[in-house]
Amino acid sequence: MSPRSPSVNEELRRRSRERLLQATVELVAERGYEATTLGDIADRAGAARGLVSYYFPGKRQLLQSAVHRLMHRTLAAALDREPSPAGGVDGAERLARAIDAILGLARDEPLLMRTHMAGILQAEGFVQCPEQQRLAELLRDTVARYGSGDVDTDYPLLRALLMGAVFALLIPGAPMPQATLRAELFQRYELDWKLGVPPCGAPPERMSGCLPARPPGPE
Repeated sequence: MSPRSPSVNEELRRRSRERLLQATVELVAERGYEATTLGDIADRAGAARGLVSYYFPGKRQLLQSAVHRLMHRTLAAALDREPSPAGGVDGAERLARAIDAILGLARDEPLLMRTHMAGILQAEGFVQCPEQQRLAELLRDTVARYGSGDVDTDYPLLRALLMGAVFALLIPGAPMPQATLRAELFQRYELDWKLGVPPCGAPPERMSGCLPARPPGPE
């Protein structure tokens, strides 16, 4: 049997890494962080246990990469949805979709996202990984299409505001309503409440004036 080509080996490594990331998301969402071991993750992924350590220095870094991958995939799916019959996907619509995608993920996966946020505050801090970089590229592109004249300043601000909203949504015992957090972000960016995926019911009182949608940014 002839040896595999470098491209085949690279694809096999990519698939192995993807399986480990997916298994991490599934197990932590099911069992919690402490109850999930690296051996459990390898077994769920159908991979050798030593492969986990080959790709990731520890469980905390593995979890951050796995959640960043989930966030990237969720955001990409939201941005790629077909436009409504009323019109195309301009910069304001893309930003609204991005906000709704991240808040929706926190709502749908509270244990996973709460664990992720707690990990960022640990000594290891914010992990710079390929998954995080892909997520950052999508958010930076969204900020640029919205019409930012200074993406290097506006992207970190959007990231910080989204992280703050997720934290507020997930505080045990004292979470803020998603609609209230959405209203604050939409007012901050002058987005019409009807953009994105508005929650059921009327907007919060502070949004009753229904700000007009921001003029489309450059595509």
